[in-house]
Amino acid sequence: MNNALVLGPLALPYTLLLLFAVVASSLFVAERSGRKAGVVIEPLLWKTLLVGLLVARLAFVWEFRQAYMVSPLSMLDIRDGGWNATAGFVGAWLFALSLYGRRQALRKPMQSALLTGSVLWLVGTIALSLRPGPGQDLPALSFPSLQGQTVHLSEFKGKPTVVNLWATWCPPCVREMPVLQQAQADQPGVNLVFLNQGESADKVGAWLQARHLTVNNVLIDESRTAGAAFKQSALPMTLFFNANGELVSTRIGELSAATLAQRLEAARQLQP
Repeated sequence: MNNALVLGPLALPYTLLLLFAVVASSLFVAERSGRKAGVVIEPLLWKTLLVGLLVARLAFVWEFRQAYMVSPLSMLDIRDGGWNATAGFVGAWLFALSLYGRRQALRKPMQSALLTGSVLWLVGTIALSLRPGPGQDLPALSFPSLQGQTVHLSEFKGKPTVVNLWATWCPPCVREMPVLQQAQADQPGVNLVFLNQGESADKVGAWLQARHLTVNNVLIDESRTAGAAFKQSALPMTLFFNANGELVSTRIGELSAATLAQRLEAARQLQP
């Protein structure tokens, strides 16, 4: 179920690695094609990439505008991973067409570079989608709650369930906690479980109290059993299960209200 390349404490999602490969390949083709045509198109390709990223972000923000309007400045925080790849590619191609429509010498090099990137992205996306699915249910694990009671993760079957692996020392975990707290209050039809990694109940309880965070289903995993079970060491990691307790997606990194809504929407659609 691993959807990222883990290098020590660093986790690189495969989609991000695919984007790096697309950019590097497109630039390589652009340099070679441009040299043959006697033009320099790398700066224009960088502009095209920036336009594509901007369109991808704006399209995602528009789709989930209600979530972003609660805190408009959060639209600028791209760490939440909110992008619409299809809109980005369309925007990049339209921008490129407007460029070489005015300068015919750019046509072939730009087409070669963009086709290379587009084909590689399509093939990579298909390959990632054909990887074996998560294939994992809510594991048969139990953890103590802040109140000292033993809670079995399997108890949360029956509703869509979000399991957030976090720690108090993790900055993105801290930033996303108010978003998850609000979601827990607003969506009683979804279980949100806060599974702390590697810290004691006393420390976690004091930390939550000091920040006036009131959340339910706070569980303590001092030995980081859950991280080992899900084969991930990066934090934060959020796992989305459908009502049958089947894992349907994971998110490594910070969530915003919009990206949380996106993942929950997908999890509900995948319910049997």
